[in-house]
Order: sequence, then structure tokens, then C-alpha cells
Amino acid sequence: MEIHFSQISERLNNRRFTVANNAHGLSGAGTVFHYYVEKNAISSTYQGGRIRMGNQVGRATGPNTIELLYHCFTTDGEILAGWSRGTVGIDHAGRTTLTFVWGWLSGATGGGESSYIELAA
Repeated sequence: MEIHFSQISERLNNRRFTVANNAHGLSGAGTVFHYYVEKNAISSTYQGGRIRMGNQVGRATGPNTIELLYHCFTTDGEILAGWSRGTVGIDHAGRTTLTFVWGWLSGATGGGESSYIELAA
């Protein structure tokens, strides 16, 4: 069975997102994520708030699901890395939403759930 990733590409490629909810995470108000998609490969950069610079790499795993590995350098000089599994959705206003379950792999412990909303163009 062939999986089509066109919805993920349409909803993520060259789009920016900000944090809607991330109670236990490092990204927050002021952190902006910029995604790129090529076929089922996903990459992004992010910065702002407590994040000086960060990168993500991952893949689409279904028509509306993704998995990512991320790492960042914080404003406190920490280097952190983690994983996430997420769902791409659409809110009532037609903006793309992202919801994740995530955890740390290096530099911190724990994990949580977070959500993000597309920034207006």
C-alpha cells in the first residue's frame, strides 16, 4: 500500500509555526519553527525565546503523521537533543496545527506533549 504525503507537504513546506502549548518544554513564546518538506523528508530550523538555534530532521510516517529528531543550542549555552511524534491538523480558521508527544535524548530528562499553530503569512 502506497502512502501519500501530499497533505503534509502542502501543510508544512515553507511554513512557519509558533508554540500554542508546551508546558514542559523549552520552546515557548517567541520560538518560531520554519519547516521544509521534500517527498516524505522533513527538515526545519527554529529559534527564539530560550532557543538560540535549533534544527529538526524527520519524515512523514502517514498521511497526517510525522516523526522528528531535534537538537538545539540554548541561550544558557546548553546543547539538548530529543525525539517527537506528531500529527498535522487544521484548525477552525484553516491554519495548520501540529501536536506532538516528545522526549529528551540528551542534555535533559523527561518529555511531554506540545502543540503549535501556523503563523499568518
